[in-house]
Amino acid sequence: MEFESFLVSLGTSAIIFIVLMLLFTWLSRRPGNVSVYYPNRILKGMDPWEGSSLTRNPFAWIREAFTSTEQDVVKLSGVDTAVYFVFLSTVLGIFALSALLLLPILLPIAATDNNLKTSRKLADTTSNGTFSQLDNLSMANVTTKSSRLWAFLGAVYWVSVVTYFMLWKAYKHVAALRAEALMSSEEVLPEQFAILVRDIPSPPNGETQKEFVDSYFRDIYPETFYRSLVVTENSKINKIWENLEGYKKKLARAEAVFAATSNRPTNKTGLLGLFGEQVDSIEYYTKLINESVTKLEAEQRTVLAEKQQTAAVVFFTDRVTAALAAQSLHCQMVDKWTVTEAPEPRQLIWENLKIKFFSRIVRQYLIYFLVAITILFYMIPITFVSAITTLENLQKTLPFLKPIVEIGFIRTVLESYLPQIALIIFLAMLPKFLMFLSKSEGIPSQSHTIRAASGKYFYFSVLNVFIGVTLAGSLFDNLKALEKKPNSIVTVLATSLPKNATFFLTYVALKFFVGYGLELSRIIPLIIFHLKRKYLCKTEAEVKEAWYPGDLSYATRVPSDMLILTITFCYSVIAPLILVFGVIYFGLGWLILRNQALKVYVPSYESYGRMWPHIHTRILAALFLFQLVMFGYLGVKLFIWAPLLIPLIFISLIFGYVCRQKFYSGFEHTALEVACRELKQRPDLEEVFRAYIPHSLSTHKGDDHKFKGAMSRYQDYAAISAA
Repeated sequence: MEFESFLVSLGTSAIIFIVLMLLFTWLSRRPGNVSVYYPNRILKGMDPWEGSSLTRNPFAWIREAFTSTEQDVVKLSGVDTAVYFVFLSTVLGIFALSALLLLPILLPIAATDNNLKTSRKLADTTSNGTFSQLDNLSMANVTTKSSRLWAFLGAVYWVSVVTYFMLWKAYKHVAALRAEALMSSEEVLPEQFAILVRDIPSPPNGETQKEFVDSYFRDIYPETFYRSLVVTENSKINKIWENLEGYKKKLARAEAVFAATSNRPTNKTGLLGLFGEQVDSIEYYTKLINESVTKLEAEQRTVLAEKQQTAAVVFFTDRVTAALAAQSLHCQMVDKWTVTEAPEPRQLIWENLKIKFFSRIVRQYLIYFLVAITILFYMIPITFVSAITTLENLQKTLPFLKPIVEIGFIRTVLESYLPQIALIIFLAMLPKFLMFLSKSEGIPSQSHTIRAASGKYFYFSVLNVFIGVTLAGSLFDNLKALEKKPNSIVTVLATSLPKNATFFLTYVALKFFVGYGLELSRIIPLIIFHLKRKYLCKTEAEVKEAWYPGDLSYATRVPSDMLILTITFCYSVIAPLILVFGVIYFGLGWLILRNQALKVYVPSYESYGRMWPHIHTRILAALFLFQLVMFGYLGVKLFIWAPLLIPLIFISLIFGYVCRQKFYSGFEHTALEVACRELKQRPDLEEVFRAYIPHSLSTHKGDDHKFKGAMSRYQDYAAISAA
């Protein structure tokens, strides 16, 4: 990439961001757009502009984001969101502190050397093209065996020490934040009075599964056991319930059309409403609702009597007993009576609860194998695209494009954006597949599934970016050399990172300027909402469904941030300018997502910061990779003191081990000192029990429930109380 192309990419990205930010300022003040820019506040019954400034200052939202406190985030968006901001601020602190020392020291040291001028072949340049202006500010300009390399070795130690300090501080803060939320006396949390029991043995003759579970736990906890909810096979009844809910929506829509036009709507009863008999919609859907209710009631009786599974949710009268039970071994055989903390009702993946212990283990290793295969085969198209999307290779592969590519403006634009956009598109295709794989492991809760998918996505993106992108150009250019000297692979891999630094500078800039600009402006959700409201929505429920924002999507957002973190880490010493881009990315991310968390996104679950240990581990993995890369690159520079980095690599491993031993147990289980805090109000245990009942098994109205915000996604039946 040429220097002109880099400036064009950076400049246009910045202009796009400014335009999108001004659009946000204007559009967010329009009354008709309130539900797109303030849905979180609307759903909590707040005034959309409560605490906001309606002045013409386009930067007023920035002041509001800066003045908000962590408790504001917890109140409006939950502990998980607050923990995500701890992650952003921690990484921002790491890169800012690193830049304070690295930029004023390493840049002059690199700029005043002359390695590139004395080299005839620029095989060690910062980019794959003529990019000498930035080459001179990178480690590539430092002469082999030079004593100046001491500064770069010291910089690796500085970045590592800053990371250790910030991570330790953040872990302590998140642990305290989690404990504070869990021991709150203000709110009764249903999951704190329950445990999840799996791998239940077959009941003795003459006993039902529920009677067996009740007698087992009543014997162990005679004074504090309350009752149990045996998991049932609900696939058929869930389908009936979903059809019933669909008929209710269609009936409401038909009634709304009739009220607006005074004409009774009609529809065809065949496939997709395009074929079959023409009928009155109101009468037709009323009939289907009555039939579905009859089917639902009959299936409820069948499910409760005949479809009990080998899993249950067990309830206790106090939080301490539930916390103690979740941490205790209840059976000598590990594959029977497996007990864990109960997730939130809305998080439970009911169909996974019946999966047996050893089946879960086999599934887990099988999924790991499939992910490894996917990474390997996905690397092929990414490597191919990364190799051909450099203009030189693109002209070789598609010669007919040469006249077009040689046009100056088109060449500049293609060099600026083509490889980065290709990479973003390929990575965007993965999340749903990885979520499916994680769910297939037999994981019991939605938040755990998201954490598992997030981990897979992180390792996938890092391995594919660094192997499929970073090495693509080098392997493409040096294939003949590798054929002649296969042992030179280590040298090729070590020198390939500096050659792609400018690609990643542009990639990071594109992510924070264009990505966060679109995030703030919400142009796409706004357009979709107005189109749906104008042409599709007939009822208030449909309008709400059209503007409902969803959550922050941690399964993809956290791994994307981790990829930027890994890139910035690995290039922080080789090309220190990337630290500036890393600071801007995480600084803008903190600012813009703070606004979105307070006003837009609605959390779909609450795990009280359980993702933090996984985030911490992956930050350390990125640091470990950075240290290995620098050890290899200093070796390529023939610096004899490169082995001094080996102790640092072991220090990182020890630091990770110490953090896990000190903090992780408090995230895996609820500490008894946290659970023992007295609640201000006596919990209604019947309400706690009902919060876990699937929708498809009851006639109870979820809207009237005390815990409706955290209730089971399939919720609720009255008949189960007597079962």
